[in-house]
Amino acid sequence: MIALSLAEIAGIVDGQPHDVPDPSVVVTGPVVIDSREVLQGSLFAAFAGERVDGHDYAQRAVEAGAVAVLAARPVGAPAIVVDDVVAALGALARAVVERLGTTVVALTGSAGKTSTKDLIAQLLERKAPTVWTPGSLNNEIGLPLTALRATAETRHLVLEMGARGIGHIHYLADLTPPRIGLVLNVGSAHIGEFGSREAIAQAKGELVEVLPEDGAAILNADDPLVRAMASRTKARVLLFGEAPDADVRGENVRLTDDGRPAFALHTPTGCSDVTLRLYGEHHVSNALAAAAVAHELGMSVTEIADALSGAGTLSRWRMEVTERPDGVTVVNDAYNANPESMKAALRALAAMGKARRADGGRTWAVLGQMAELGDASLAEHDAVGRLAVRLNVSKLVAVGGREASWLQLGAYNEGSWGEESVHVSDAQAAVDLLRSELRPGDVVLVKASRSVGLEKVALALLETTEGEVAVR
Repeated sequence: MIALSLAEIAGIVDGQPHDVPDPSVVVTGPVVIDSREVLQGSLFAAFAGERVDGHDYAQRAVEAGAVAVLAARPVGAPAIVVDDVVAALGALARAVVERLGTTVVALTGSAGKTSTKDLIAQLLERKAPTVWTPGSLNNEIGLPLTALRATAETRHLVLEMGARGIGHIHYLADLTPPRIGLVLNVGSAHIGEFGSREAIAQAKGELVEVLPEDGAAILNADDPLVRAMASRTKARVLLFGEAPDADVRGENVRLTDDGRPAFALHTPTGCSDVTLRLYGEHHVSNALAAAAVAHELGMSVTEIADALSGAGTLSRWRMEVTERPDGVTVVNDAYNANPESMKAALRALAAMGKARRADGGRTWAVLGQMAELGDASLAEHDAVGRLAVRLNVSKLVAVGGREASWLQLGAYNEGSWGEESVHVSDAQAAVDLLRSELRPGDVVLVKASRSVGLEKVALALLETTEGEVAVR
């Protein structure tokens, strides 16, 4: 964060200093919400969560080097006390972004946000210093924390924005006003909360409504609900996709023998070939979205194509592909799941298995619950199970309770027989099954909503810790 004194911060957040011996002391380190992440000169923001109250760790944070605590009550240590720590954190982020004058790129969508954000970050980092959302910290706490990592040297601030209701994205965009707004797609994620895809589109489109006239709204030409958002913005519209009229377009899309997407990238400045390091055809749309952002910020088509071809995944448990010494390949995509991303991952698994099938390799889909689908849950889980059969996935392992049984039932009703699909109770049962049956050449996809914790299966199969996973 740019250097600000405690007195300046108190003024920005409308807070009262408590036990602050010298208000002129400057915060020179990051703003953190975990006392274990405190560095010398940090500001520690104390949140009262369901299980842990950050105020209880205020003393520890100061002892570790924090200058002060942003708190909702006095904590017996130097603190700036405010009525609402979330609102104060947002106000601080807004003030810092305004002072920096950096170009803010904001993106949202039902699926692919984090993967696309990682691609954009890797492209723009080649052009100038860039700060981006780590992982999926895209809510009213994670977004300001990311913005507060920006410094005077930062030229691009890439922010992922999530929404769980109408008005959420408008709130986030007000904290860090973007010049470029990207909407990827409108799918079924959180449909249980929104009620319909049209309501999701209404929420996602709030991003383009706040863009300035000299800004750019980058919209998916292949998604009718996103394309229609062009009427909701006063900014210039740039379309991406495979549609013939897309400004940034992918042509001749294909998969390599091992399941990596390749295509010809067309931009208003020319054409260049791209072969991604990522797995699955669904990444083509993500790559085209990232290319549109890079084009808007002045990168040439050859620079964009070169950067895309070299880009990998920056966030854990998202199509992490690891080959074990015995020839078994584990695809850890267990960070989250919704109907669109689940189907895309299954198609990627099928593509990866084609080259191995001739040598006896099999494809395994280890799948769990997709959360927050409401009344659509039964139909969506049934459809995923059916798709696994249609894609000729060798083995479906449905893990968990009711929703997993719906996955297995969908596969059975589509024509699965014998032991092609099986329902197991939990992650350990899945691990035990896989350890007994996997053989060289097999490819195992592990995917479910974050709350299911299926990453345990992938990590157990790799017999390693998450920090040591070697991703191809």
